[in-house]
Amino acid sequence: MTTHAPKHSQAYRLRRFLNWFPLGLAYAFFYMGRYNLTVAKSALGDALMTKAEFGNIFAVGAWVYALSFLATGPITDRLGGRTAMLIGTAGTVFVNMLMGCVLYGIAYWGWTVPVAGTFMFLYAVNMHFQSYGAISIVTVKAPWFHVRERGTFSTIFGVMITLGIFFAFDWGFAILNATRATLPADLGFWGGLFQALMRSGNAGVDQNWWLFFMPALLMAVCWVVMWRYLCDTPSEAGFEDFDTGEESVSMDGRRLPVRQVFLKIITHPVLLVVCGIEFCSGILRNGVMHWYPLFAAEVGFKKSFWITQNWGLMLLIAGVGGATLTGWASDKLFESRRAPMAAILYGLMLSCSVMLAFTLDRALWYGGAAVLLISLAVIGVHGILSGTSTTDFGGAKNAGAAVGIVDGMVYLGTGLQSVVIGHIAPVGDAAKDPANWFWWPVFLIPFGLVGLVLSARIWNAVPRKSRSAEKVVAAAEPAEA
Repeated sequence: MTTHAPKHSQAYRLRRFLNWFPLGLAYAFFYMGRYNLTVAKSALGDALMTKAEFGNIFAVGAWVYALSFLATGPITDRLGGRTAMLIGTAGTVFVNMLMGCVLYGIAYWGWTVPVAGTFMFLYAVNMHFQSYGAISIVTVKAPWFHVRERGTFSTIFGVMITLGIFFAFDWGFAILNATRATLPADLGFWGGLFQALMRSGNAGVDQNWWLFFMPALLMAVCWVVMWRYLCDTPSEAGFEDFDTGEESVSMDGRRLPVRQVFLKIITHPVLLVVCGIEFCSGILRNGVMHWYPLFAAEVGFKKSFWITQNWGLMLLIAGVGGATLTGWASDKLFESRRAPMAAILYGLMLSCSVMLAFTLDRALWYGGAAVLLISLAVIGVHGILSGTSTTDFGGAKNAGAAVGIVDGMVYLGTGLQSVVIGHIAPVGDAAKDPANWFWWPVFLIPFGLVGLVLSARIWNAVPRKSRSAEKVVAAAEPAEA
């Protein structure tokens, strides 16, 4: 492949930063408003939400998220990423506020609503609006980044995801500590900061609603910034549009109806395999991200083990490392081929899943290292495939529908693992023995193997247009006034 990335002006790069940074930050807060359910599960305990109920709620939300892409993908292609992201953010803010109000009403207004059933419905609606997020990011990204730059963008995308995970877990648990009926003696930096901002805690009741109100407030701020700065294309910001070197599922690059996009993807020799890989990614990513801290809490080392004490920070470091390595290696070592790094990282996930299964009842650092390496690898794979490969092969005009279908596969896998692990995880006193959690990592192993095999099958895949291009794409310069 001989095509190269264009030489952008400094003004273009600065304006592109102003475009993607608020968008990426909003998406990070989407994660905070998504995984706050996991933190809430720790706060509510088994009395209000059992492990099986938590698994079912998250599974329903994940499946709604996946199916919503069939609608939100074409809507995003039609309306543009900016409008779609504003819709998704507003809806996510509203539903998170509703979930917080439910907990507030139970505590202060004497509501007797069933928490599990109510949250299953509200969380499903939340995940519908969240489905606009990844689609909007990739749709907006496509006209601004050439194919040879998109490995770099996958790094940005992966960093934003892991930043959101940091917000969800470290900020989430800090908010949890800062809102207890009786405040703990040591809140830590983040806990102390949130307690000062919210004036919370020592109220005689656990103020769990802040786990949902705070992400909603942060997303609302991002909505205002995006409304002011976000543009769908360089030309809308005063720069020339340029040939991005991508392929398209339509022969002439035009937008297709979602049914045709779906048929093109399931018959596309690369994107069909990407769908299978990303299904496995959903199982492995959430199979460790959600269940390891719950495992640690049940066994009893969550507050004493450095990794679980700083779970969000650890996932942030692992995710940044995985996203940076994957994006750099994809563009620089593998000439913008995405599958080689996916295969390498799936080999790592497979090995670490096996290690986790056989070290649960041994030294904590073996299991801790295994889950962090799995997190590093799966964030790298998700960023380079859902965030980059889909647009490389699907084209900017159909990016929303293509990304929606592929990213939907991630959440079909997420839903499957939520139900399965939620029901095979031990309960009661049995959950205190790490040996009883053996089938949790064993469930993950086959999907690591399948992801490795599928990634190897498309090792040399690149967009046809980029493969045959002979000329360097012209630089994108500011348009004349």
